[in-house]
Amino acid sequence: MRPADPYSAFPEVMVDHLDIFMCPACGGSLTVDNARAGLECTACARSFGSADGIPSLFWPTEWTSKSDVTDSVKAFYEETPFPNYDDFDTAESLRTKAEHGFFARFLDEQIPHGSKVLECGCGTGQLSNFLGMAWGRSVFASDLSLNSLRLANTFRRRHDIRGVCFVQMNLFRPVFRPESVDLVISNGVLHHTSDPYLGLRTILTCLKKGGFVIVGLYNAYGRLTTDFRRFLFHSTNDRFKVLDPRLRIRTLGDQKTQAWFKDQYKHPHESKHSFGEVLRWFDESGVDFVNGIPKLTAGLSFSADERLFESHSRGSALDHFLVQLGMLLSGGRDGGLFLMIGRKKS
Repeated sequence: MRPADPYSAFPEVMVDHLDIFMCPACGGSLTVDNARAGLECTACARSFGSADGIPSLFWPTEWTSKSDVTDSVKAFYEETPFPNYDDFDTAESLRTKAEHGFFARFLDEQIPHGSKVLECGCGTGQLSNFLGMAWGRSVFASDLSLNSLRLANTFRRRHDIRGVCFVQMNLFRPVFRPESVDLVISNGVLHHTSDPYLGLRTILTCLKKGGFVIVGLYNAYGRLTTDFRRFLFHSTNDRFKVLDPRLRIRTLGDQKTQAWFKDQYKHPHESKHSFGEVLRWFDESGVDFVNGIPKLTAGLSFSADERLFESHSRGSALDHFLVQLGMLLSGGRDGGLFLMIGRKKS
């Protein structure tokens, strides 16, 4: 990468790759307007400001027949960014925590050198900041909540993380050109939108042919435990929080504890999905199933040398039932979240 421009309002990774960005209103090219610390479209001449080095490229969805929950979800995360940072977090502690979880560690190890990674719905950007620490990788992280992005960007600046930039964006109106990135990640996001399937198809437009997509969604079985606890908390004025295993972790910190509770039990909108449903989405969207977390075949588990991006069995309907039932019986660990990895057909 070239040296950072001292007059640029934005991180060098964004300036160096400005060609993959586009105007969310008309699709035109964007240029940096350092005088006003913003961006300008060369086609429609619209100007987009920035907040603390975060370009404000959010453009509203123009729904025609469905109720849009974007405003309520956006307001929720402006008030309660998730997941939150504790005051003692450092770049090294973030790396250590990420590497303790196999998913982030495998991602870091297996994303090819030179890849462009887009995280749609990054929240406070912990995964993107972690992935952005690696040399030779460009990470673009977007979210609709400016307060969440401020936390992410503050952490990035404090620890001089060069390989990531944060952008305020509506995932239904992406600001990245078609087929411009190698990997798209949307973990725990689509189920908070008005139309998760349309959301998937929209973010897939940014993905190159042969590139990979990772989506994380609440499971229709695994989420039932959380549904029960939510009902109990609502009925008892939020008593019995000890029933949530994560809220019993004494070292979690007050900010993260509060953020987890609100995200899991006070969110204004969520939907739940099954393995079979997401496999149909992949089939209809031109995506080949590659892998799942948990595995979609009953009896299989992740190994120490797991290859995330190598093709695995998509399992049978019976496999899906047994694995999802296991998610329920295990107490809905991680809020009943499951991930699927797919490869966009060439």
